[in-house]
Amino acid sequence: MTFHASIDIMPLPALLDPQGKAVSSNMKHVGLPEISGVRIGKHITLSIEAADQATAEEKVREACEKLLANTIMEQYSFTVTAVETA
Repeated sequence: MTFHASIDIMPLPALLDPQGKAVSSNMKHVGLPEISGVRIGKHITLSIEAADQATAEEKVREACEKLLANTIMEQYSFTVTAVETA
């Protein structure tokens, strides 16, 4: 079966996010003073060939832990959905 994964990787809440801070502090300069607390991360999509949903989720978790996220400084979350074939 083919599955689609959607992964979000964000800096840990306790860590400084310089890129997010810069964007947040400049919101007032672009006419959006009501926006604050910007955090910037990564969004990754990928396809997985696996026997079932649980196996696909484990492969995504393994990819995040080994390569996609720096778990010392980042946290990740993901969703995995089966791809419908016609």
